[in-house]
Amino acid sequence: MFALSLLLPLLALLPASASAHGLANVSDPTALWSYDPWLLVPLYLAGIAFYVGTQRLWRSAGGGRGVTYRKVAAFWSGWLVIALALTSPLHWLGERLFTAHMIEHELLMLVAAPLIAYARTNGPLLWSLPSSFRPAGRLMTTAPLATLWAFLSHPVSATTLHGLALWIWHAPPLYALALENIAIHRLQHLSFFATALLFWWVLLYGRGRGRGERMRDGIGIACLFITVLHSGVLGALLTLSTHVWIPNQGALAGDLGLSPLEDQQLAGILMWVPMGILYTGAALFFAYRWLTECQSATGASILRDVRPAG
Repeated sequence: MFALSLLLPLLALLPASASAHGLANVSDPTALWSYDPWLLVPLYLAGIAFYVGTQRLWRSAGGGRGVTYRKVAAFWSGWLVIALALTSPLHWLGERLFTAHMIEHELLMLVAAPLIAYARTNGPLLWSLPSSFRPAGRLMTTAPLATLWAFLSHPVSATTLHGLALWIWHAPPLYALALENIAIHRLQHLSFFATALLFWWVLLYGRGRGRGERMRDGIGIACLFITVLHSGVLGALLTLSTHVWIPNQGALAGDLGLSPLEDQQLAGILMWVPMGILYTGAALFFAYRWLTECQSATGASILRDVRPAG
């Protein structure tokens, strides 16, 4: 959210400067909002399905059971962040300013994805279906899908896929193609969010019970450390580069007093510093939880070994 606060003053400057270049009919405020049905329809369907499933669960099991109030709040917070990132003027600006595009992606990967992963939406979404369709959820336990899910939900796989999405989409030819082709642009957003959602879900709820559950936190710390390193390297490359990677990305940089290279460097700093801080903060959370659980397990083991005298 720190990164978003940096952008708010820039958004306020847009109407006067952007109209001079004919980039949008900014006399109409709605022109800066995105109404792409390919983004809005899935977003609203997911929200409606989660709401219906939650209500059915609570009518059946009682309020707060099956899905807690905290997880419902996390889902709707994440849903709102996605909606604002993909439909608000930030999305319009992100097509014309590298810094805004970086903020948009960080909101998807570092705010919305962990919130929705924490919400664990599979239960409410399954309950949103008619009762006759709910057994279809067992398809995930069939051999082919179970094998695929076992591969995808492995910490190494999830971390690798998340890292590949970050690096591949920042390759200049592919990034430039995403700016020119709306279908590729949608795929870019989907890749960032889906791989981040998988990554955070695995860190929060990946395989492991008992001692394995405590090890999961340790593995999560390692995965976050690797992610901090490679995302920091990419951010540093963007920041320290002496040439512009994607010439068409900084169309509005001059209106905001930046050169295209400075716009790119600011985007790199946002990836390098705020993103690194957020990943490090998450690693510290997992470290705290890991040490706390280990301490509790050690204390319980000592109590079991104590025998009453006599």
